[in-house]
Amino acid sequence: MKIKSLIFRMLAAAAFVASVSVSCSEISFIDINPPADLQSKIDSIANANKPEPGGKENIDIAVAEVGAPDFTSGWWVDFSQYFVVPQNKCLTIEFINHNNGSANNWNNWNLCVASGERESDGYTEFFVLRSDAYGWGNADYNGAMIKQDYPDTDGDGDIWNDFRSHLDGASVSMQVDYSSAGVVFLTATHTAADGTVLTETYEQPVTGTSVTAFLIADASFMEVKAAYLEPSKIQEIPDEMAASIAVTGVPAALELGNTDFWGNGVATVTFADGSTAVADTADVTFVVPDLTTVGKKTIIYSYSKTKQGNYGKAVAGTYDIDVINPVKSLEITKAPAYPKYYVYDAPVAFDPTGLEVTATYADETTGIIDNSMLKFGSVPADGTQEVEIAYEGSSSTVTVKCPVTVVKGTAAVGVADCSTGWWTAWSQDIPVPAGETVSYNVYQYSSCVSNWHCADVILRKADLTENAVVRMDNFGWGGGYDGNANLVLESNWNWDTFLPGLNRADMKITVTNNGDNTADIRYDVTYLNGETHFQSFKGIAVDSADLNCCLTCEGAYIVIY
Repeated sequence: MKIKSLIFRMLAAAAFVASVSVSCSEISFIDINPPADLQSKIDSIANANKPEPGGKENIDIAVAEVGAPDFTSGWWVDFSQYFVVPQNKCLTIEFINHNNGSANNWNNWNLCVASGERESDGYTEFFVLRSDAYGWGNADYNGAMIKQDYPDTDGDGDIWNDFRSHLDGASVSMQVDYSSAGVVFLTATHTAADGTVLTETYEQPVTGTSVTAFLIADASFMEVKAAYLEPSKIQEIPDEMAASIAVTGVPAALELGNTDFWGNGVATVTFADGSTAVADTADVTFVVPDLTTVGKKTIIYSYSKTKQGNYGKAVAGTYDIDVINPVKSLEITKAPAYPKYYVYDAPVAFDPTGLEVTATYADETTGIIDNSMLKFGSVPADGTQEVEIAYEGSSSTVTVKCPVTVVKGTAAVGVADCSTGWWTAWSQDIPVPAGETVSYNVYQYSSCVSNWHCADVILRKADLTENAVVRMDNFGWGGGYDGNANLVLESNWNWDTFLPGLNRADMKITVTNNGDNTADIRYDVTYLNGETHFQSFKGIAVDSADLNCCLTCEGAYIVIY
């Protein structure tokens, strides 16, 4: 500013002299020769104060050393300069932290975020934060918001001895981000001399168009290297009104005496931006009719919160529920569509598709009971050829047996509930001699979450060196697979129905050792609906003199029979 003022005065003087020269021709002039580098100095200063591309504004470091280098600084004695952080700006301070090997966690950096400079009118401290995840502040201070990921690198169960060691000489990048929503977000990232990274974070609402931040020494010493302002990194998410609400899992019927109209209900809210969220049942309002009489009843439900939990315009919906007499007995009036199961050593889930159960009520009337009101047992692995179906009423439980066909397998791979993790279960390795074929008859249960939740074939040597791993979904890898120009993949899948068809698929898997250091794999698959498909891999490179195969799976359960 002083230089700008000097230039202005020189220009003004020159203008004055020029005006005088017009009217006073008798006045003589003396040439003033400014220093040759004056303009370059002016330009240099102007450029130094110009914001960098991307909105970065460098701050001159007025106090490069915070605290006494001999670590004698007492608390609240030595401070850094004041750093003003306007709203919607992010301050970054880069410094080296020193603690002189102190045994006290707090003998490191400390930070205060306040309304302005100390001793200024109306000075208020929003919070003081220490490097050891401790602090204090005004009524908005919340210590539970302090987070740290300080590691126990020596494994002795104490993170703080590691913390003190790591912070001595650590490079610290501290960000004080004052969002447009009026919240300060503090992130301190420490990089120790050995490369270990430690992070501490905190957030708190504050007030004012800007805040002031400064470092405090406490028997510690900090070398400030740089400081700068950038646009806030906090993206404010606009609130959204609820657009609709729908429920699932509610009971189709209630027995007289049972008033649980919600059951296992789940309310899903769709917001104006198309996003969805499961609503807390406590936030759903219900209008419930009289449930003490038999007949169809309509439940009204509504929800009135925004995406961010504020109150807004309500959305509503309805569902019907039948209030019925107590059930006296059950009868299977239509058998399930798929009564055949393959088991080995664990029960498998029963499939009620197509099943029809008729209830006889206490008043001797009958009616088809919704399957959602029934509980189904598992298909047992002990040879029993029936599954128990139960209705749990208000006062008693009524059951009926459903006949099934159970085929006992010779082996199985995976977990019966299809939670099998990748590379956790395998069948026995079987040698495949040159010129011969090994076949598996496999019944597959799948979670149907992803295309690869299916049976896989492994080709490998006796020492477990892998040639290839292939999946049903036209995919594979391995030394004899990757980059194999002679490999041929063929299939006739309908990819629109491939995924749901994985569950309860019956298949024959063949592995052929061609005897010429190649092998072929083929899946012949029959879906539950009778559709047939195939997948083949021809020309996988192997050692024909040393070839074994086995099966594995992920997200599936396969029974070999």
